[in-house]
Amino acid sequence: MILTDLSDFGKILIGIGIVIVLMGAVLILAGRLPGVFGPIGKLPGDILIKRDNFTFYFPITTSILASVILSLLAWLLFRK
Repeated sequence: MILTDLSDFGKILIGIGIVIVLMGAVLILAGRLPGVFGPIGKLPGDILIKRDNFTFYFPITTSILASVILSLLAWLLFRK
């Protein structure tokens, strides 16, 4: 995609901003409701290390799944 002028770039930035705000609202609401996303965030392969006063959580499987879903969504939205 070649931007012909700055107004196209501005529209893209506004669109990205709207998507980020919507994602933030969904995450805020999801945190208030128990079990909204089911096992998402607790998938096999997600790394969780708990020690006395230390917790390390690295959701590698959840990140890969989210990346695949978002890539497919982007491909569907932006294909010619």
